[in-house]
Amino acid sequence: MLRLRVITALALLAVLLPTLFTESVIPFSVFALVLATGGAWEWACLNGQSGARAWAYAAVLPFSAALMALWPDEAWALWGAPGVGWAWLTVAWVMACLLLMPQGPQGWARLPALARLGAGLVVMWSTWWALTLARGVGVNFLLSVMCIVWASDVAAYFAGHRWGRRKLAPSLSPGKTWEGVAGACLGVGLLAVLWMLLEQQLATDSLSIFARVWKHFGALGLVFVVASLVALGVLGDLFESMLKRAVGAKDSSGLLPGHGGVLDRVDALLPVLPASMAVLALGGR
Repeated sequence: MLRLRVITALALLAVLLPTLFTESVIPFSVFALVLATGGAWEWACLNGQSGARAWAYAAVLPFSAALMALWPDEAWALWGAPGVGWAWLTVAWVMACLLLMPQGPQGWARLPALARLGAGLVVMWSTWWALTLARGVGVNFLLSVMCIVWASDVAAYFAGHRWGRRKLAPSLSPGKTWEGVAGACLGVGLLAVLWMLLEQQLATDSLSIFARVWKHFGALGLVFVVASLVALGVLGDLFESMLKRAVGAKDSSGLLPGHGGVLDRVDALLPVLPASMAVLALGGR
């Protein structure tokens, strides 16, 4: 299993790194679109679709991207500039989690299939577009956002393993604890400080999300944003666990051998990305 995980990770990096550091944003956007399409297929399968219907559902993403490619300037202006849409999407994420997760997997399963499938398209499309826009801002900005989730996961694991006592959401993810969440906040806070110190010494292509928040909102603003993004990442993780538990699935799929599915790898990013784009818009580009 470990060997398979390593091979899959290396294969993904072999594709990701060249697309990430090319001058044009298009190769990375295409890579992100492929992942988002895979995630949409998994969402369809987790919500009662299979075979051709699941693939037709997932195909909505590349089809919409192709339409946007016909009018790239208009698409960028429409979806890239306003922060209100990203802010409302973040609010929708929080409200959905607060309303549905206390009901457990059964609450999600009781929703009309059309609502669940429609939500999936919004989530996966906005994830792809937020990744595209973030890469358009700069590699440093994009990586700082993604590292919030990675650092949060690592810090939460070690803090929860060492000090975890109080369960966060035992019906959805028995391993998560409040102590783990506190550790995640401290870990990402430390990451933010180190990142800002490092980028002062290096020539980066853009400001990180940490430096932008510090510049426009100060230290208290940075603490608030870091804590909020960590909390959103936790909600995204728990939300995906709810989807899987509603159908008794361990992984979202087997698309990434040794790692599960796309949703298993990006679950925490799903709400963090739109929130980060809202922060970017509020703080100015």
